[in-house]
Amino acid sequence: MRGRVLLLLLAAMAPVACQAAPPPGPPPPTRTTSPPPAIVRPDGSSCPDHPTPACTGAPRGLPLKPVQLDTENVAFRVRTAGAVLDGVHIPGHLLIHADDVTVRNSVIDGDVINADGPQSFRFTITDSTVGTTAKCEPLPGIGQDKYRATRVLVQGHSDGFRVSGDDVEIRDSYVKLCSRPGDHSDGIQAYNGGKGLLFHHNTVDQREAKDITAPIFLVDEKSEDVVVTDNLVMGGTYSIQVRNARGRQVVRGNKLVDRSWVYGPVDSECRRTEWAGNELVTIDANYRVTSIVGPLACAGEG
Repeated sequence: MRGRVLLLLLAAMAPVACQAAPPPGPPPPTRTTSPPPAIVRPDGSSCPDHPTPACTGAPRGLPLKPVQLDTENVAFRVRTAGAVLDGVHIPGHLLIHADDVTVRNSVIDGDVINADGPQSFRFTITDSTVGTTAKCEPLPGIGQDKYRATRVLVQGHSDGFRVSGDDVEIRDSYVKLCSRPGDHSDGIQAYNGGKGLLFHHNTVDQREAKDITAPIFLVDEKSEDVVVTDNLVMGGTYSIQVRNARGRQVVRGNKLVDRSWVYGPVDSECRRTEWAGNELVTIDANYRVTSIVGPLACAGEG
């Protein structure tokens, strides 16, 4: 029976003229107050720039209610539409088999998967931690379609997010990837993707994973309308791979840590991708941008 659940999990997760410079004007006014942090949570945790473990995942110090696994001792299955999991610890996988489930302020040691055979279910996950640092799971941390993830911390997974269908929105989240021999680690991957993907203001760190593809690997020909904006990424063979989608392909305002890749920074379709404002940067140990190296140009065939 346990083997059947593992098979279910695997099945679900089954690239002018020059003008004279004007005379100098008055100096800009001195800033007297610091800009507000980019992310501030009700518990007081915050990040001044891109997401880090300090402002993602289950709130620190929050008491968690343990949940007993009810599916072959490896997973907890939700079957009630509109169910809310708030402040719980699931010591295994979470199977979402009902619509409009909400997960918040919680820790899930395994994966969060919303597929039951050919059927999948809408859910949201917020301020929660998925995975542990004690092992490296081969399956994506969260998948597969019709979900919204906000301020989620994904760790201990070779893949962070899977997109296999419509209506996926991922914001303000942090992914620290691992890998096992033979893996093809990705921060986010579209596989039989659908319409309407927004990947906005996330941090993906793939520098410690060895068996890798990319922090952003969105090359699936079944995808449509892919928007990738304001993310901070590092690592990978080619770090940003966005191509083949129908409709719009938008890659704008992202920051890539300079020289963190193996082969090159980008593999995209430059003629049909809305590419603007992407930069090469350096960062400190807390993911704060310390310098702008220069613009990140689009590269790749098409």
